[in-house]
Amino acid sequence: MPPPRRVIVLAVEGAQSLDVLGPIEAFHYASLQTPGAYEIELVGPGDRGFITTASGVTIGVRPLPSPPPRHDTLVIAGGQGARYATDDEEIAAWIRTASSRARRTASICTGAYLLAAAGLLDGRKATTHWNYCADLAEQFPKVELDPEPVFVRDGDIWTSAGVTAGMDLTLALIEDDLGPELALAVARMLVVFLKRPGGQAQFSGALAVQQATRPALRELQAWIASHLDDDLSVANLAERAGFSPRSFARAFRHEVGMTPAAYVEALRVERARTLLEDGAPTLEAVAQGAGFSSTEVLRRAFHRHLGVSPADYRGRFRLVPEAP
Repeated sequence: MPPPRRVIVLAVEGAQSLDVLGPIEAFHYASLQTPGAYEIELVGPGDRGFITTASGVTIGVRPLPSPPPRHDTLVIAGGQGARYATDDEEIAAWIRTASSRARRTASICTGAYLLAAAGLLDGRKATTHWNYCADLAEQFPKVELDPEPVFVRDGDIWTSAGVTAGMDLTLALIEDDLGPELALAVARMLVVFLKRPGGQAQFSGALAVQQATRPALRELQAWIASHLDDDLSVANLAERAGFSPRSFARAFRHEVGMTPAAYVEALRVERARTLLEDGAPTLEAVAQGAGFSSTEVLRRAFHRHLGVSPADYRGRFRLVPEAP
């Protein structure tokens, strides 16, 4: 039996509790499925023996080992404390050394701030919580930041988006170590989807748009959502809202933040996602139910919005078991 993969999780004062405990639980469940797969150690700066998370929960930690031992995986938890600790050179130096003695290094959410402060993200692709991407990019301009993905892997450095995206990243690490079947078993035990693809957007396209202020346009938005299989051309939408096509297109983009066509496509992709998760029998049925003119149009839209094919998405997220 191979020795356990040693995982060191660093949590600083003010960490996000889910960033700390979520990955630990995932690694723990992997060890229940494959005894001895992981050995986990939670460490933190100082000598108090505990940290207080941003939500006020106290979690026991071991002191930072000095020097850091050889280990498999270093995980840096995020939270407001990580953002506030970027000027702590002692923590940055420890992370640099610990990372050099690990096979791979990962950050959860705003834990990317600490990796960036340690210089480990310079010239690398990375992500973090969408709400802090602009700030991280301003503070650390050498980081090639991408605000869209759920997680990013650049060589031996892994970074994830916010909070629960840390579970997606951890499942990806487990899959990388132990294979997709074991990762699926862990996901089922945790009652989460087997990891979202790293390239999938951090949040729903339908949630990313804004509501129009003009009543006619706002009412039209609600109507579109329940008539996705209708002819939703600009001309037809403009007529329904009482605008000329040109005025409608200009007003809609100004108030909603995207063109009418892009808005309709985003909603149709959301509908298609639901149909795939709910067990639609064929891609043809999905395309028809979501208002796409063909399965090819559906595939192209999925790749634009989610970076995966409909078939791949169904394989990962199908909630209804396939018939035997």
